[in-house]
Amino acid sequence: MRLRHEVMLFAIGGGIGLVVDGGIVQMLVSFAHFNPYIGRVISFLAAATATWWWNRSQTFSARQSGRSLMTEWLHWMALMSGGAAINYAVYVACLIEFPSWHKWPVLAVGVGSLFAAFVNFVSARTLLFKRARTHW
Repeated sequence: MRLRHEVMLFAIGGGIGLVVDGGIVQMLVSFAHFNPYIGRVISFLAAATATWWWNRSQTFSARQSGRSLMTEWLHWMALMSGGAAINYAVYVACLIEFPSWHKWPVLAVGVGSLFAAFVNFVSARTLLFKRARTHW
């Protein structure tokens, strides 16, 4: 039961990350005329930070990393880089396959996010938030 609850909350966090990621890259491309490949790196960093905060306080609230906030965030970013590599590869493939998406990179963000979600959940749950939280 707890696993199903964590998966659901992780999906909500993923939705938050998708809005942050897609929103930032779309704004950078549309208003600041960023290259969609470079803009995606910036948007990923913001989205990964938002999902870390959500997941540490909601999804894995019954678990702990045993690390300071900064160390936990750095570990999260390192772990999410595996999913990010998958996500970015799918993102780039979408932009190559659908050149019109260069103006709407948020579409490619969504597709890439779906592919990376499973890898991100498993790594977060098994490698970072792996211990049950102890209450004093």
